[in-house]
Amino acid sequence: MSEPLRVLMVEDQQDLRELMGQALQDFGIEIHTAVDGPAAVQMIEEHGDFDVVFSDISMPNGMTGVQLSEHVARALPNARMILSSGYARSQLEEPLPEHVEFLPKPYRLNQLIKLLKSPATTP
Repeated sequence: MSEPLRVLMVEDQQDLRELMGQALQDFGIEIHTAVDGPAAVQMIEEHGDFDVVFSDISMPNGMTGVQLSEHVARALPNARMILSSGYARSQLEEPLPEHVEFLPKPYRLNQLIKLLKSPATTP
């Protein structure tokens, strides 16, 4: 049996973080959560080797999802980075880096699971 997919989900809304985290675990995904970018950086430094980092673009406490993606690219070069936003990709304030995948909101749980379990795609 292969190792479960290790995902770091960065979500500032506690109820959504808990609900999505439990749902992803139910699908056999090893889920770790962080409340914002600085907490995600700390998780990466302490727990390392995530397969995927999934984050909202707009987050509190001074670090956007795009800034987090730049840290992930340096610290976890083999990890996939998926960013999500309620804005269309063309409406985002800053362009997404090449290595980042995008999931528009609102999304359904099955869309997220399918994306997580699929091979990496380029934008």
